[in-house]
Parts: sequence; structure tokens; C-alpha cells
Amino acid sequence: MRRFLLVAVMCGTASVAQAADMSDLPFLRGSFTEGLSRSNVNWGGGYIGGHASHGAADMDFTNSGQDLLAKLLNNIDLESQFNISKWPLAGKAHMQGSGYGGFVGYNWQWTEAVVAIELNYTHGNFFGANSGSQARSFQYPTDYVSSATVSSSASMKVTDYGSLRVRGGYAIDSFLPYGFAGIAMGQANINRRADYAAYYRYVGSPLTPRPDYAGAASLTDNANSHFITGFAGGVGVDVMLYAGLFLRAEWEYLRFTSTVDTTINTVRAGLGYKF
Repeated sequence: MRRFLLVAVMCGTASVAQAADMSDLPFLRGSFTEGLSRSNVNWGGGYIGGHASHGAADMDFTNSGQDLLAKLLNNIDLESQFNISKWPLAGKAHMQGSGYGGFVGYNWQWTEAVVAIELNYTHGNFFGANSGSQARSFQYPTDYVSSATVSSSASMKVTDYGSLRVRGGYAIDSFLPYGFAGIAMGQANINRRADYAAYYRYVGSPLTPRPDYAGAASLTDNANSHFITGFAGGVGVDVMLYAGLFLRAEWEYLRFTSTVDTTINTVRAGLGYKF
């Protein structure tokens, strides 16, 4: 029994000593687990790729004809008194569409942090149109009842759009989640028309009769292949597959501040190659 206890004590001492020696191993000090969290994929360098997209666009035509109406109503007293050109006309349009395109960029990598500059392009087709009108009457000028009717109609077709963006990401082995922001650019056909009609009816004393007055005019503006700009933002993830070949999934938001205020939201899937 005494020998058995002696052997057990000796074995226990040896086990403690062995554990103490193993505690000096790198993977027990944390470097092993830290190494697992670090990316072993080199994301640095240039890259190029293509993508397919699907999304939706919202176009606000409410104020699209204000500048045309302002030109039509210039030097007309009803405009100076009642700001007719500022009346809200038309409305919003919503549509969906698909497209395809490509991207090219360059990554700079510091351990897990990745910063990139990228040019992104999509060819698609988003078309929207809307129209509206208003009519009002006024006790103006003296001894007259005046009426004004204005209308506005517009259409917009966005065929090409993209962004020049700055990306910031964090590499996790073969995955590179990222966010981006930049300048949105696009090409659109914008066709607009504005009309007005005014009528002055004399309601004063019949002893001093005065004539009635009427007037009408229209103005159009067709801007084909019109360059539009705005800002862009979104998030995505690149997944390295093999030897520089990677997959991409992304959501992009574009806002164009042209005569027709337009937003485009798209989701896209792509395939790229990093050199």
C-alpha cells in the first residue's frame, strides 16, 4: 500500500511538471488562437470582375417642371403674387429592373484591415413617368376674377449608372466583409413638358367696362444621354475561392439629385479575380 501511494505521488508530480512545461507552448499562450483569427489570404493588389444585379428605382417628379413653369410665367402678375410655378405637380413613380456590369479596383491590406478604391458600372433599364395639374381662382387684380391652370409631365429612363467608391473591409480568412461610400454617376434620358393657361374675367362696374384677358403657353425640354450625379453607399462581402478567384454579394444605394430626384437600390452577385 505504501509503495502504491509512493508511485501515485511520483506520477502526480510528473504530470504537474509536464503541464507546467506545456504551458510554455505557443498555442496555450494564445498565439495559436490568435493565428486562427488572422487572415491567411492576401487581398492586396488589383482586381477586376463582373456582376449581375436586380433592384428598384424611385423617381420623384413632383418638382420636375418648376423651372419650365418659371420661364413660362415670367413677367406675369399671377406668378409674382401667388408663386404658381412652385405649386406641387405630378408625383412619384416606382419600378423594378435588372442589369449587368463590371468593376475594377485596387486593395491595400494592413494585417486584417483592407482599404480599396473601386470603379463600378452597371447597364440597366429603369423607366418612370408621371404628370399632374392644378387649377385655382383668385380675386386679383382689382375688379377681376382670375383663374390659372398649370400642368407638368415628365419621364425619365436611366440606362447606365455606377459609382466611384472607397471601400473599407476586415479580412476574416477567406471572407472580406466591407462597406463603401462614394460618388454616383449615371446617364439618363429626361423628357419634360409644362403648360399654363390664365384667364382674367372683369367683374367690376358695368358703367366702366373693361375687357377680359386670356393667355396660354407650353414649354418642353428633352435631355437625352444626360449626365447625372449624386452619392453612393452600401455593404457587401467578397469570398476568396481559389488562387485569386472570388465571389461577391453586395447591396448598393444610389441617390441622383437631378431635375427628377431618383434613388436606386440594387442587390448583385459577381465573380472577380485578384491579381
